[in-house]
Amino acid sequence: MAAHNELGKKGENLAVAWLLEQGYELIHRNWRHARAEVDIITTKESVLHFIEVKSRTNGVFGYPEESITENKIQNLMIAAEEFLYQFPSWKRIQFDVLSINIKKNGTVEFFLIEDIYV
Repeated sequence: MAAHNELGKKGENLAVAWLLEQGYELIHRNWRHARAEVDIITTKESVLHFIEVKSRTNGVFGYPEESITENKIQNLMIAAEEFLYQFPSWKRIQFDVLSINIKKNGTVEFFLIEDIYV
């Protein structure tokens, strides 16, 4: 597995653990529709959250959230639309970004950007 794939998997594992600590309930990981994917789907306080996770180990290329393109958000929304078609009971939804910085000393910083839109 390529290093960036390993970092992504590690970031998603850290994200799930952190979200559970924050009171979210995990619904799905890596939910796919065609070529579109949602990294994490959770619920909290009757809101369904579609979460894109981005991780970095240094700031050379900027903050993790800065690498999320409009195209990525569009794909997230396409996958979410299909999810809601298959599971139509949800009335309140939200798109979020969870940015994770993994420092050399092992500390991890989380930055949740809630209710994003393009």
